[in-house]
Amino acid sequence: MQNNPEILEQTEKYVRSLLEGEGSGHDWWHIYRVANLAATIGARESADPYVTRLGALLHDVADWKFHDGDDAVGPRKAREWLESLDADAETIDRVAEIVTDISFKGAGVVTTMRTLEGKVVQDADRLEALGAIGIARAFAYGGHANRVMYDPNVPPEMHANFTKYKTSKGTTVNHFYEKLLLLKDRMQTKTGRAIAEERHVYMEQFLEKFFAEWEGKDAA
Repeated sequence: MQNNPEILEQTEKYVRSLLEGEGSGHDWWHIYRVANLAATIGARESADPYVTRLGALLHDVADWKFHDGDDAVGPRKAREWLESLDADAETIDRVAEIVTDISFKGAGVVTTMRTLEGKVVQDADRLEALGAIGIARAFAYGGHANRVMYDPNVPPEMHANFTKYKTSKGTTVNHFYEKLLLLKDRMQTKTGRAIAEERHVYMEQFLEKFFAEWEGKDAA
């Protein structure tokens, strides 16, 4: 397997050109943060840094949420891009596998990554959905998708399969219960679990404050 700095450099430029200025929280800076966090986690977990970075850079190259629910587009585009750079076959296969398996697909769906590098990138991506940035991204995507912020008459739904999850039209606050608050217990690395603990607590505190303000019970 080759470790090619030029492929990394070209991939970063390519992904940035695709996603810079995107407004749903799946923009270039999301990729930047995931790549940096994956590097940190990967170093502590002894993952291959080359495959980890390529997987992080390409993990949202064609997210199914923006391609009519088609989760085959992302890995295909990642594979085509790396083939265009003459990356070696092993690297292409390992990165495409990460892109294929990374997404959360519903509360009732197990999405375990096979490789250590996949686990690292998935943890980094899911940590981006937690904490302060996770909250900001949730509402950014909710606005982008024209979703209601919160409706107390619409309960969360624990989606049993990917079809139900990707066709859901639930509120942004429901998304916390349908996905975000589940992520802490689905981290696959020791480092990811440690980071998730604090971010999870922050989100619980946010929701407590949100509901207090919703009912007007936060008055001094």
